[in-house]
Amino acid sequence: MSRLLIAALAVLLTGCAIPQPRTATKTSEPTLAAGERLSDQDLQARWWTWALASPEERNPVADETGKFCAEDQPKDVWFLAGTFGGAVDRTCRVPAGRPLAAPAVNRYSANTAHCRDFMTGVKGTVTLDGQPVELRRIDPVEITFQVARDNAIGERGGKQAAQACGLWAWIPPLTPGEHDLLIEGEAGSFSTSAHYKLTITGGD
Repeated sequence: MSRLLIAALAVLLTGCAIPQPRTATKTSEPTLAAGERLSDQDLQARWWTWALASPEERNPVADETGKFCAEDQPKDVWFLAGTFGGAVDRTCRVPAGRPLAAPAVNRYSANTAHCRDFMTGVKGTVTLDGQPVELRRIDPVEITFQVARDNAIGERGGKQAAQACGLWAWIPPLTPGEHDLLIEGEAGSFSTSAHYKLTITGGD
């Protein structure tokens, strides 16, 4: 999506890597028990808090290689991010034992109708090691999330409430070793593709 559309909050995303990740925000502290999944509200609220925690030069959504994959990650789930439009190839090291969560396509808006309209035309696929991953459709639900003042899209900082929606993948912890992940999303004239080479390490 263009920067103008990003500013209008029509963001489609997916993402991942390493260098000196900053400490996760307070809202990203571990809450999941083994085998548990986040609710629709918590998944989106925590993901948006994560995605808007970093400035553009360190943001995992703007990242073209995956080197900022580990930026601001919580301790109980590993978030992936897409792009602001276009295709990227990323490499990412992920600690073993963590589920992966990523939107094929998503949005937040102050207006419920905008989210509903958005969901009428979205398409997305997630493929892991050549096998399709079932996507979770989340129609508009109200969330509250935290936005850093120096975030990548110029959004107003602080706590915000919005309607959020999208197509989401939730992947249980992967076995240690190499994995191939492809996330693709489409909405109107916007399209995004993020191809990940994941290395699942032996632990935290």
